[in-house]
Amino acid sequence: MSTHEAVSPPDVPMRRVALASCVGTTIEFYDFFIYGTAAALVFPKVFFPALGPTAGTIASFATFAVAFVARPVGAVLFGHFGDRIGRKRTLISTLLLMGVATMLIGLLPGADTIGVAAPIILVILRFAQGFAVGGEWAGATLLTAEYAPKAKRGLYAVFPQLGPAFAFALSSATFLVTGLTLGDTDQAFLDYGWRVPFLLSVVLVGVGLYVRVTIEETPVFRQAQQQRAARADAGRTPFLEAIRRQPKEVLLSAGSLTMLFAFFYMGTAYLTSYGTNPNGTGLSRPVVLTLGIAAAVVFGLVIVAAGIWSDRIGRRGVIMTSCALGAVWALVLFPLLDTGSAVAFGIGLTVTLAIFGVSYGPAGAFLPELFETRYRYTGAGMGYNLAGVLGGAVPPLLAPQLAASFGSIAIGVMLAALAVLSFFCTRALAETKDRRIQDEPADAAVAAG
Repeated sequence: MSTHEAVSPPDVPMRRVALASCVGTTIEFYDFFIYGTAAALVFPKVFFPALGPTAGTIASFATFAVAFVARPVGAVLFGHFGDRIGRKRTLISTLLLMGVATMLIGLLPGADTIGVAAPIILVILRFAQGFAVGGEWAGATLLTAEYAPKAKRGLYAVFPQLGPAFAFALSSATFLVTGLTLGDTDQAFLDYGWRVPFLLSVVLVGVGLYVRVTIEETPVFRQAQQQRAARADAGRTPFLEAIRRQPKEVLLSAGSLTMLFAFFYMGTAYLTSYGTNPNGTGLSRPVVLTLGIAAAVVFGLVIVAAGIWSDRIGRRGVIMTSCALGAVWALVLFPLLDTGSAVAFGIGLTVTLAIFGVSYGPAGAFLPELFETRYRYTGAGMGYNLAGVLGGAVPPLLAPQLAASFGSIAIGVMLAALAVLSFFCTRALAETKDRRIQDEPADAAVAAG
């Protein structure tokens, strides 16, 4: 019996792999996004009431940014275990950690009840959320990339990428329904209505755990695990291997995805705050949340189209197209939003997320293809989560101050500069579309149905 035959699970349906990766990322990002929505709508008043509207919003988004600092740490730790003990068990751990942290945020008393302890505990729990997500994305994308046939890797890799689209729509819908049914007044929503989405995540985590437990470990990892003992460098940690052997790919992939994060978190978190702020667009909360649901549908479709497109023309070309579009759109976005109409806000949010989707579709195949199997979880996770710090943490934190000091156009200039950075970092990376993942399974080992 060959090595490949010894480690490949028989007849693993790709639909089951796709479902496991998509459900997991949907739940993880749902938990992540309800925090972003609450940071925009609720937390300035619940946890930072003494700071006032502007300073409270900045402090709230500072706690939002904490998770992005935690993500590279989570990527290194969970990447180590993902590359050592397997993708499946590591992904179960990240899901459990995220679920517990999110539930505790929903139970956390506000500053009026426990004083300064409230924001301190909030920061700790937010760090735990970021720590979990740091290990989630790479594992979920590896699950599909290492099972998928080479010619359809871009297609199947979009399934974990669809998680954020589903999660953003679900989190916006949950807040919308909660606000309309549990609280007739803003005070009722601030008192208890906002907690419902956090507590409901427990049900979703249970579903996600059930789906992930039923999935086999990837045959690529199983074969690499058997071969590891025979190598002279078998004891080297995945983190050190990634840094020593592929530092260029780690840093350039981080730069490549920086615009992706900036557009997404500005669209999902900051624009939610900007849309409801009287000093911004000044729209009602239900209108902003409803437009968010519509935008999520569009960018989910774009993610699928971009992933399929990347199987035809390559990952780099699709991502560079997104960066070029982003550099131009960033300068148009805030003058459009400042017209104050709901239609303009809807267009601005939808196009921003669609441009993000063009990059995000191919990213699920692009990063795993860049790294070798024995440290792929760590390398892909480090690149992705370093991009999260540069693009996801910094822009929402700087945006309120930039808008207050120089006007909203300054935010557009910042986003355009990040798009240019990502364009040139992507250009410096190799095309990976036709690259064979090391020891990837034969097509016969995976059922397409």
